[in-house]
Amino acid sequence: MTLYLDNAATTPVRPEVLEAMAPYLARFFGNPSSHHEVGEAAASALDDARRRVAAVLGMRAGDVMFTSGGTESNNAAIKGLVLGSGRRHLVTTAIEHESVLASADYLARLHGVEVTHAAVDATGTLTPEALAAALRDDTALVSIGYANNEVGTIQDAAALADVAHARGVPLHLDAVQAAGWLPLAGLGADAVTVAGHKIAAPKGTGILAVRGRLPFEPLLHGGGQERGRRSGTPDVAGAVAIARALQLAEAERLDEAARLSALRDAFIARVLALVPGARLTGHPTRRLPGTASFVFPGTNGETVLLELERRGIVSSSGSACAAGSDEASHVLTALGFAHDDARTAVRFTLPHALAASLDPVADAVADAVSAIGSRG
Repeated sequence: MTLYLDNAATTPVRPEVLEAMAPYLARFFGNPSSHHEVGEAAASALDDARRRVAAVLGMRAGDVMFTSGGTESNNAAIKGLVLGSGRRHLVTTAIEHESVLASADYLARLHGVEVTHAAVDATGTLTPEALAAALRDDTALVSIGYANNEVGTIQDAAALADVAHARGVPLHLDAVQAAGWLPLAGLGADAVTVAGHKIAAPKGTGILAVRGRLPFEPLLHGGGQERGRRSGTPDVAGAVAIARALQLAEAERLDEAARLSALRDAFIARVLALVPGARLTGHPTRRLPGTASFVFPGTNGETVLLELERRGIVSSSGSACAAGSDEASHVLTALGFAHDDARTAVRFTLPHALAASLDPVADAVADAVSAIGSRG
C-alpha cells in the first residue's frame, strides 16, 4: 500500500466537500448573475460561501473573490495591487513561489516596476528589520509567503504587516501552504491567497481576498462579476467547495497542528540520526506542522524519490510547479545551499489524517540513501 506524503502538492477532496458542492453541479445549476429563481438560488449559495470564507480570514465578505487557484490569486494580487497603486516598486523575497516571482518579473519587464528581494537568513526567515531595509517611499506592495512551500519556514506575518503599514505599504500574504495549519485572521494582511486543492477542495478552486479600500486593476475584464475585480461567470460549486473545506480545516486546525507537529519532530530526529550527512532545510522549529524537508549530499533527490516509491512511499523534491525541471531549487540556493546539495532535496508533507508513527518512513529513507550510496 502506498503512503502519500506529498500533501503540499495536492490533497484528496474530503467527502464533506464533495457533498456540499454536488447540488450546485446539477440541481442548482443557475448563473448567479441571472435575475430569476434559478439564478438567485446560485447567487445565494455564492454569497453564503463568500461570508464563510470572510469569517475565517477576518475580512469582509465583499473583500473575497473566488479564483481558479493559488497561481491566479497571486498573479491577480501582485499585478492588480501594484498597477492599481500608481507606484512602481515591489518588495518580495527570492524564496517565493514561482507564481509570485514570475508576476514580479512580468511587472519589471513590461511595466518598469523595480523589484527588491528582501534578504532572508539561512532558515528562510524574513526579519522585520530586513523588510524595513527593503522598503522605499514609492513601494506599492510587499508580497510574502506566510509559509514556504518547499522548506516550510513560517514568517511572522503580523510583525511584517506592522513594518509595511508603518510606511503606508499594503501586505499581500501568500497563504497557500499556511491555510489549515496557521491562523489566517488578525494578521494585518491586506490581501490573502488560498488554494483549494491544498485544503481538500477540488483543483481549480481558489480565493483572493483584497481589502476593498485598495485600488486594484483586474486581470480579467468583462461583465464585472466579483465586484469588478474578476469578470466571468463564477464557479458556484467550486466556491461552495472551497468555503466548506476552509471552514473544516479551520475548525480542526489547532488540534491537528499540535498532533502533526509531534509526529513531524520525531520523524525529523530519526532521519537525522539514521542518515549520515542529512541536513534539515528551513527553520528548525518555526515550520509548518506537516513539513519535513532535507538534503542528502552525495545523492540525487530524484533517485531518492524513486527508491522511496519502490518502498511504497510517495514524496517530492520540492514544488510541484517546478516538476520536470532538473535545476536546483531556487529556494535552497537562495538559502545558501550549494547547487549540487540543493539538487538532493526531498520534501515530506504529511496529511491531516495521519495518526501512525513515521518511524518506518525514516527507516525507509535511510535504506534508500544507503542503497544509492552502495552503487557508488
